[in-house]
Amino acid sequence: MRRWSAVLAASALAASLLAGCGDGSGSGLSITLYNGQHEQTTDSLVAGFEKATGITVNVRNDDEDTLADEIVTERSHSPADVIYAENSPALEYLQGKGLLAAVDPSTLADTPSQYDSPQGDWVGVSARVSVLIYNPSLISESQLPTSVLQLADPQYHGKLAFAAGETDFQPIVTSVVRTYGQTEAVKWLEGIKANAGSHVYPDNETIADNVNRGLVAFGVVNQYYWYRMRSEITASNMHSDITYFAPRDPGYVIDVSGAAILKASKHQAAAQRFLAFLVSRAGQEIIANSTLSYEYPIASGVTTAQPETPFDQLQPNSITIAQLGDGSTAIALLQQAGLL
Repeated sequence: MRRWSAVLAASALAASLLAGCGDGSGSGLSITLYNGQHEQTTDSLVAGFEKATGITVNVRNDDEDTLADEIVTERSHSPADVIYAENSPALEYLQGKGLLAAVDPSTLADTPSQYDSPQGDWVGVSARVSVLIYNPSLISESQLPTSVLQLADPQYHGKLAFAAGETDFQPIVTSVVRTYGQTEAVKWLEGIKANAGSHVYPDNETIADNVNRGLVAFGVVNQYYWYRMRSEITASNMHSDITYFAPRDPGYVIDVSGAAILKASKHQAAAQRFLAFLVSRAGQEIIANSTLSYEYPIASGVTTAQPETPFDQLQPNSITIAQLGDGSTAIALLQQAGLL
């Protein structure tokens, strides 16, 4: 009930705030969204867009890499109009295949250029940041690594958890590669694999839950998993906390979620309206006020209303969207280390 109340509230908020993204005249139109973003975020945004424009959004949820591979296979026959991804590499992968349409310049202008496609083929919508989640009863904050390379230190054997298959982890691997090179990155991956042992989990939700329950000392996740868990189980049931790697460390990475329109879409105008809504003040206010996703809005000058470290106070590594690339190097190294 809490989830659907939030969705309805988001719809009302969008209807009151939306300006310039439509007046309901899209009644009867529909678009298909391939959604690799978290459903909590997408549900609220879709509800707001449909309320404001009258355009129906048919959503198909799956892992972003799975959806991107399907689009490559489907090419001109893809039923998708828009793909909404949790991380930029999936979008860069599709851009590299020449499958994305240019985003309207006015839409790109709503998001700072460093968070958009360098080629203008997708737009940044929201962001998250990597953190260390830890259980203070098992490890103190002062005992935690301050550098991502320290995750491979034998002192953390049996204490570390991570999700090698999560697309959130790939940007960290890419950041390590760009800083230290592939040879060092492989050694690092082998070291953290040994340290994690049986605590290599399928997803970040499992990391957050198991750290909070005291089944493992600490792990690497994006910040919103901790905030969402606290919202779901209440503060009285929280036995974990979060902290950051040292400023500018390669493990301190901003992940950008974005959306793109397929060249094959038969509903280009409606799809452009959807992207415009995502980065409009109405769409960004939905993200800013969400108690379901806890992501950072990055467009239209909107800031989060949640009690998180303000986005402009974060001190991440300076790796760019272009440098994060399509994630292929990270995937290859994870496979080489036997983690995928």
